[in-house]
Amino acid sequence: MGIVREKDMNWKNLWPLLHKEVILELRQRYALSGIVLHVVSMVFVVYVASVKPSPPVWNTLFWLIVLFASINAVVKSFIRESGARQLYYYQVVDPATLLLAKMIYNALLLMVLGGLALVAFSLVSNSPVQRWPLFIGVLALGSASFSVAFTFISAIAAKADQSATLVAILSFPVVLPILLTLLRLSVASFAPSTLSGGIWPDVRNLLAVDAILVALVFVLFPYIWRD
Repeated sequence: MGIVREKDMNWKNLWPLLHKEVILELRQRYALSGIVLHVVSMVFVVYVASVKPSPPVWNTLFWLIVLFASINAVVKSFIRESGARQLYYYQVVDPATLLLAKMIYNALLLMVLGGLALVAFSLVSNSPVQRWPLFIGVLALGSASFSVAFTFISAIAAKADQSATLVAILSFPVVLPILLTLLRLSVASFAPSTLSGGIWPDVRNLLAVDAILVALVFVLFPYIWRD
């Protein structure tokens, strides 16, 4: 893959690691197809049920679709890596570089899935969104937040025997404040205008949660990976 044999944080290693993630995803097309099918099927259920949700219900349904798609897409980040492959990464790259590559890739993947969910959901139901740039910005912020949270959980769960159980236990307290904040931020895009400074407290809170998770995972992951 062209990964430089250095264990110091090296930005030159980042692109080969991102390329590796894309190759692995394309080789496991059934996994990506399953995630897309999950998004489309949930939207189709809403269409078949002839549900015309109110703006709060639309907002909740949309973010639940994105949330469960994120779980299926990101939690497998480290769990799918074999022991031999992890040993190879341990010998040639710094753990922080590997972790950063996975976070970036997962964030991009979730933005694509979120965009797919938004287009599909808007086609089958009346979208209450009036300020699309704001909503898309919230979607990008949410994709990055879910990427950080689930990459962190996946890194811990990959070293546990009961990884699925551990993912369920860790996900709830980590993801709940992120999801509630995203719900509040999205509502701001349903009105033609927002009061000055109305959304910035929630944006700061979400960024603070992301910063705490990033700090924790970069501190803990090298010790977890070493085992």
